[in-house]
Amino acid sequence: MCRLLLCATFFILHSSFFIPLRAQRDTIVFTPQWTAQAQFAGYYVAEAKGFYRQAGVKVRIEHPSATQPAMSRLRSGECQATTLQLCQALEVVDGGTSLVNILQTSMNNAMVIVSARDKDPLTQKGERVGIWSVGFGQLAICMSIKDHLDYKWVRFAQNVNLFVTGALDATLAMSYNEYYQLVQAGIRMTDKNVYRFCDHGYNVQEDGIYMTRDYYDSHKEQAQRFALASRKGWEWAAAHPQEALDIVMEYVDKNHIATNRVMQRLMLEEVLRLQVDRESHRREFRLRPDMVQLASRLMAEHKMLNREVKYEELKE
Repeated sequence: MCRLLLCATFFILHSSFFIPLRAQRDTIVFTPQWTAQAQFAGYYVAEAKGFYRQAGVKVRIEHPSATQPAMSRLRSGECQATTLQLCQALEVVDGGTSLVNILQTSMNNAMVIVSARDKDPLTQKGERVGIWSVGFGQLAICMSIKDHLDYKWVRFAQNVNLFVTGALDATLAMSYNEYYQLVQAGIRMTDKNVYRFCDHGYNVQEDGIYMTRDYYDSHKEQAQRFALASRKGWEWAAAHPQEALDIVMEYVDKNHIATNRVMQRLMLEEVLRLQVDRESHRREFRLRPDMVQLASRLMAEHKMLNREVKYEELKE
């Protein structure tokens, strides 16, 4: 009897000791590539509405910091999934880190050039153009070389102050982010002084969810559940934008982000618009082979990749 009691006690202690370790191992830590904002609304919705839990997958959303960017966290194993723009993913794969795209949310390119003094950006040869210090400007660099514009790139961190104060002749902006910051700052936007890359042969997809291939290969079912629940979050956000915005603002407040509801509403509307494919007019949630080929070819031609990365290298 004592032996049975001892065995039972050992089993309970042994089980309670290992459950937290197993739970920790099975948790997907997801790090979006930027601070809390409506760009990531679908993931916040999936967590807040219980879609991850219903899918049987444990997910913890942790945003990056200045000292720990998202890709660094992915490489070190501090997170298991992150969002990347397609051009960024191509650079990472070319650099030797194998990635798998498990869900593609963006179907259109959001990048624009906004020119000062109502100039056409295509006439600003050799002028000073703002570009993000953290990346995202690969297509703009290709365009500057290809069209013989030879822009002088001036790097900025995360806001439009350099442009607004007149230190730049033009600046890159995302149509869901800096574009609206410029509008709020009183910059006049016209068809003449705003160049949209998606309208000029550079319509390359942006945000998708990526995992390292090693992690994906050993956690396929978990990764697929995570992707499906994330997609459900985005579909719910598209059907309930006001409620989704409420959830976004909770994450914004929790992370102490300096923004406002108007800015986040505009961002969410534009991000949702960019998720609709121009040709099918549907949210397809798929990586398009033609866009991978276009981005890879442009970047390889302009020495931003050592080789063309194939679509098959990014897929499951």
